[in-house]
Amino acid sequence: MFSQRSIRQSFLIQLIIASASLIIIFSSLLYFYIEKSIIDEKHEELSVYAKNASSNESIYGSDVPTAEEYLGLNIEIMYLNTQHLTLDFYETTKNKKSFLTLIHPFNFDDLSYLKITKDITQTRTLLNKIFNYLLVINVAGFLLVIIYAIGLSKMLVSPVKTLSNKLSNMNEHLMRPIIVEELPEEFEPLGATINHLILRIQNFVKYQKELFIGTAHELKTPLAVIKLKNQVTLIKKRTPEEYIEALKVTNKTVDEMNIIVSNILNIGRQEGMQLEKPQEVDVIAILKQKADDFNLLAANEGKTLEMNFQPNGFMAILQVGLLNQIVQNFLQNALKFTQKNKKVLLQSSLNSYGLLIEVIDEGCGIDESSDLYAPFKREGNKPGVGLGLFLAKSGADALGAKINIKNRTDGVSGTVASLNLNSKLSCILPSK
Repeated sequence: MFSQRSIRQSFLIQLIIASASLIIIFSSLLYFYIEKSIIDEKHEELSVYAKNASSNESIYGSDVPTAEEYLGLNIEIMYLNTQHLTLDFYETTKNKKSFLTLIHPFNFDDLSYLKITKDITQTRTLLNKIFNYLLVINVAGFLLVIIYAIGLSKMLVSPVKTLSNKLSNMNEHLMRPIIVEELPEEFEPLGATINHLILRIQNFVKYQKELFIGTAHELKTPLAVIKLKNQVTLIKKRTPEEYIEALKVTNKTVDEMNIIVSNILNIGRQEGMQLEKPQEVDVIAILKQKADDFNLLAANEGKTLEMNFQPNGFMAILQVGLLNQIVQNFLQNALKFTQKNKKVLLQSSLNSYGLLIEVIDEGCGIDESSDLYAPFKREGNKPGVGLGLFLAKSGADALGAKINIKNRTDGVSGTVASLNLNSKLSCILPSK
């Protein structure tokens, strides 16, 4: 039922010890308070007797004594060799009876003192009964605490067991998100995190299948071209120029296959980046560096790269390689589809989620109804393998960021590619 690392067992032990200690301390304080109050009352009673006797009055004063007050009361005069000025109370037990004695000054001239003894056996019997009752209450309370702790611990671990059961019934073919609203409020962040992980696994499984199928298809086509070209060339003798032309076609096709293989290897490299230790970096500084790298490339192509970064600095803990790969992909696509003498804008701003990074181009736009992040998905008539956005989506998921590709809505043809970094584990740097 429990293990050495069981949270439930630790909770049970701590709750039982704390509750039992509280019960024992409270009961002890209550008993000692009752005992002190009753004994103090007896002390006061004997002191009144002594004061009345010293004043040559009735020991009971003006009150009429009851029969119980006569019983068990003994008064005598004793003489001491030295003067004893303080009151002296002490309790003795004889023949299973308890007696409370007071030594009180009577006459200082002859050093005489009153010795008043009161039988408090009934009082002690009453206190013993109270002690036994409290002991029974403590035992019963301790048992109730154990039962309550077991029930409470079951209730606390119930959501964890529910989550565990749901996760154990999932596989790569049947993965359903957890309904966060059905969880206790304290477990909602855990449920949201698990749903995020489930979504990542679903996308990973989906795109991995598409990647395998797409890879086979992309490699099969150039291989078929090479084979067909070679077969046609071998049907009859050719001139050296014709053989050279056939080899050029073959080499070109092999180069295309190498590009596909290199991009597939980039997927493996990106998965390695996801395992890198996150670093604390200034994201704005990284964006400025990336903009400087692509500024010259844009100028060579007759295009303009503009920048607008807000705030002045944004510190975040993340994998730098993944961030660089995503921003680089956005800029490459933007410059690829933007016509000459047009401009591309790289900007950043703050929103309710965190830091929003946007790359806005003046290209031909996209088909928003298609799955842009699927592997080997190509837009427009530009060359490329179609793995860039697939890698960008995978990297954004690893960063816990949101990625979005949409057409511009300001009346200008073009695309807006955005990456929204979470504000958790980040802070804004003040302007210098």
